[in-house]
Amino acid sequence: MAARIQTEYGSILIDNEVVAKVAGLAAMDCYGVVGMASTNVKDGIVQLLLGDSLTKGIKVETDEDGKVRLEFHIIVEYGTKISAIADNLLDTVQYRVSDILGMEVSHVDIFVEGVRVDGNEK
Repeated sequence: MAARIQTEYGSILIDNEVVAKVAGLAAMDCYGVVGMASTNVKDGIVQLLLGDSLTKGIKVETDEDGKVRLEFHIIVEYGTKISAIADNLLDTVQYRVSDILGMEVSHVDIFVEGVRVDGNEK
């Protein structure tokens, strides 16, 4: 599914993968976020995602008004305050998605899937 933005010149379609990439890159700029997490439902194994695969840790839904709903599965750095990370992630992602794509973020859910300690996940 893609978001549709109507302008005076026509329609712009923005794929959810593009929204996820912009949101993921914004999230990676946030202090305390080590990476996105992909959960293997069958085994319950959490895998750290970086680079091109970080969008697999983000779920994007767009409504008919073009507003975006995001779901993040993240891994945080040990010793950081999770509520501060979540507040920073929320503000940063909402700003970047709005600034870069011109889309309003209506809702953000953040799931902390793991904590990374000295290069190891827990």
